[in-house]
Amino acid sequence: MEKEVIAAVSLVKSSQYRWKILKTIGDGIKMPSEIAKEVKIRLNHVSMFLKDLKRNGLVECLNEETRKGRLYQLTKLGKDVITKLS
Repeated sequence: MEKEVIAAVSLVKSSQYRWKILKTIGDGIKMPSEIAKEVKIRLNHVSMFLKDLKRNGLVECLNEETRKGRLYQLTKLGKDVITKLS
């Protein structure tokens, strides 16, 4: 495993919510409100974790300029982490 994937796996394993959010997004495209409903945590917490996952290159926002209705999907690194942890 390359260092980037190892660091990302470590980050995700350190929080059950990061892992749940990544799994919830999976191969799809999700809005934070959909993720919050599925993971059963508050929207503000989902937003915080998404910001963290984005900063670490695991998710990307497809419509950054939009204030409401932002869409998130996994990056290649995010998909690699899911594969390693599944």
